[in-house]
Amino acid sequence: GLSGIHHTFLPGRLESADDIGFNEIELDNRYAVEIGAYIQNEQKIGNRFSLLYGFRYSGFNYMGEGTAFDLDDDGNVTGSQDYDSWESIKYWQGFEPRFSASYLLSEKNSIKLGYNRIFQYIHQLSNTTTSTPVDSWVPTTNNIAPQIGDQIAIGYYQNVKKNTYQFSVEGYYKWLQNQIDYRPNANLILNNEIESELVYGRGFAYGVEFQVKKTKGKFTGWFNYTLSRALRQFDDIDGGEVFSARQDRIHDFNLVLTYKFNDNWVASTSFVYYTGDAVTFPTAQYEVDGFTVPYIQGRNKSRFPDYHRLDLGLTWYAEKTKKFEQSVSFSIYNVYGRENAFAINFRENDAGQTEAVQTALFRLIPSVTWNFKIK
Repeated sequence: GLSGIHHTFLPGRLESADDIGFNEIELDNRYAVEIGAYIQNEQKIGNRFSLLYGFRYSGFNYMGEGTAFDLDDDGNVTGSQDYDSWESIKYWQGFEPRFSASYLLSEKNSIKLGYNRIFQYIHQLSNTTTSTPVDSWVPTTNNIAPQIGDQIAIGYYQNVKKNTYQFSVEGYYKWLQNQIDYRPNANLILNNEIESELVYGRGFAYGVEFQVKKTKGKFTGWFNYTLSRALRQFDDIDGGEVFSARQDRIHDFNLVLTYKFNDNWVASTSFVYYTGDAVTFPTAQYEVDGFTVPYIQGRNKSRFPDYHRLDLGLTWYAEKTKKFEQSVSFSIYNVYGRENAFAINFRENDAGQTEAVQTALFRLIPSVTWNFKIK
């Protein structure tokens, strides 16, 4: 297979009404072309053993029109160079091997083993020093190297009662290179030299996932539970101490159940629970020349409250024919009205104490949906 993508990045723009009276700001667009080519083969050896192997070539051409900056080891801009439209600034490339093997222990159970490498050329930068993260997307440039992830996984799978019940447990470990984060006290908003505010390090993630599924009968459903960690380490952040990534969810539980009363009525429910996202909050404050300054103990040392929610649904299949079908769905989102945190801000109360204030977006939401499907 072959692929090709032309990327255009619009980093930011600030506009104002005519009567406001300040200069508008528009950051320079960035451009790149990403290409890929892969080959793979699936091979069976006997009745029990199968292999899937191959590799992928990926390339990323960061190019003009635009300005490329030269940086020293401390992130200071030492020079710049302008490039014309479609002129290559920096070309990155890499090979991505992948391999998986499956062995049938019997008709009911099997084990699987896999390895793959992935290059990531587009990066999401998340500011975790505020309760409402300011996210931006940046391409791989002459200063930003592509992120590289290597992952191994091994799993055990079992079917019971002619595939009515399915059970699986899978573990994984991932090594991450060229991870990107902000420097402490970085200038994030409308910064045309955002690369000077970045630092680079490594990461690793590991975990185990359990899943049970029922696929046949009036009562079906599945649940899974994942116990995992996602960690990062940067020499320029917290003195090289390992800290939680924003995506570090230690516990993640999902339950989905469906009951079919007859051909016309189906009820369903789902429950979600996971550990709150890691975030950087101030742990104290002090005053300097009459200004209150927050004290940050370390990157991502705090967490949002745990997230959980229950949804209910009921579907009426009004009519089914060979040519079309129509149905009406009734659902309730967040049945018990859990106020899950979307943002947490800090303010001073009447007693002069700093308190955290949580903002939640949605509580209980009922809905009705009509579906019409032509086969």
